[in-house]
Amino acid sequence: MDSQTVPSKPTVQDEPTAGRLKPNSLGVLGILFFVLSAQAPLTGIAGAVPIAVAIGNGAGAPAAYAAAGAVILLFSVGFVAMGRHVVDAGAFYRYIGKGLGRTAGSGSAGVALFAYCAIQAAMYGLYGATVSGLVEHHADVHIAWWVWALGTMVVVQLLGALGIEMGARILAVFVLAEFSILLVFAVVTLFKGGGPEGLGFSDSFSPSAALQGAPGVALMFAVASMFGFEATAIYGEEAREPRKTVPRATYLSVAVVTGFFAFTSWMLVSAHGASQATAEAGKALESGDAAAWVFAPITAEFGDWAGDVLPILLATSLFAGLLAFHNSANRYLFSLGREGLLPGGLCAINRRHSPWVAGTVQTVIAVAFVLPFALLGKDPVLTLFSWFSGVGVLAIMLLYFLTSVSVVVFFRRERLDTRPWNTLIAPVLGAVGIAGAIWVILANFTTLIGGDSTTATWLELTVPAVLVLGVVAARVTRDRAPAEL
Repeated sequence: MDSQTVPSKPTVQDEPTAGRLKPNSLGVLGILFFVLSAQAPLTGIAGAVPIAVAIGNGAGAPAAYAAAGAVILLFSVGFVAMGRHVVDAGAFYRYIGKGLGRTAGSGSAGVALFAYCAIQAAMYGLYGATVSGLVEHHADVHIAWWVWALGTMVVVQLLGALGIEMGARILAVFVLAEFSILLVFAVVTLFKGGGPEGLGFSDSFSPSAALQGAPGVALMFAVASMFGFEATAIYGEEAREPRKTVPRATYLSVAVVTGFFAFTSWMLVSAHGASQATAEAGKALESGDAAAWVFAPITAEFGDWAGDVLPILLATSLFAGLLAFHNSANRYLFSLGREGLLPGGLCAINRRHSPWVAGTVQTVIAVAFVLPFALLGKDPVLTLFSWFSGVGVLAIMLLYFLTSVSVVVFFRRERLDTRPWNTLIAPVLGAVGIAGAIWVILANFTTLIGGDSTTATWLELTVPAVLVLGVVAARVTRDRAPAEL
């Protein structure tokens, strides 16, 4: 397939990389920042933990994060093993296609692209509402949430076109800021011996604590908070020594994210007191400001300035996530264009080796997802954020499951790696854990989206519908796509 590039002065350096993303651009830490940005740590803590505590398993919520991390770690073993033999910006669909065939791979490509775009659209809803509230509070000026969302899409598009290194630098600043304040609070609370009832380790991590209340709901939100770690493989083409960098970044991201969420949520529960945490989280939810459950003890510990800074960091956290998902989605579009599953024009890169056409298309998709909610006057948090977050989590968990199965099939057939733990035992255990998580998500989907059962059913059906569309696309483009996916 002939790739396209933006007209520019040809150089010897540019010619070998035409139609390809810029190699040797990211190290382990650069990829890690993209992963952590996609997971928007402050957003995950302030948005998900209070809900997991209030309607999940109460003080045992930190154990749910540890359990979710264990499942994701098992999945990542096979994921990394496959990544040593497949380096491509299309990650999921390439991995699934290698083991389960081109049709399954193409169907999963549609699901992956849909998942990333849905999560990004969800974040635009929460981001727009957050920034609109901040500006109204500090400047007494009301600007509709969708104005901020659409304006930020332009900024994200420009930063994406400036190249992967620029994006990594921007994200590093935002991620370090939100990580620092949460981690410092957690460490200070730990060394002070916890809150009014002490550290309460057994109140959060004992089997009885983990299984109290509705542990499935807590597990569902814990899994949702870890969404995005798989982006390590998406940047394989742009990584330095990808067969070393990607595995290291994957394991490091899983360890960091699991430890961070489990530790920080434990310290928050401790700060409130294990016996009071559930009731106080419930009050925060009823007030319509779940983040208050997180912000209150931090403000009490550090002073009023923290209460002013945290909402701003929440906005920057969301912005970092928007940029990270933009980069992930446009690399999927780029890869699909290169494979012949989508128009070849998506392969166009600019002088900074950024997939600018794919990035533009991704921004258009974001507008298409967000604009109907603006035109219909829907609440951006209760509809756009809640609905698309649920759909995105369900879609990505399906991809995790298919990837685990594909890893087992691929290595049983190709025998490129005969290590039982890496290519059979861990992937099978991961698949079982992920299947259980999918069942929990489906059983609690109405709660996850904060809607009614009819809306939940229609949203659930979008995932298999997109999978079918991807399969149909594979059939239609069979003659112009490579024989081997």
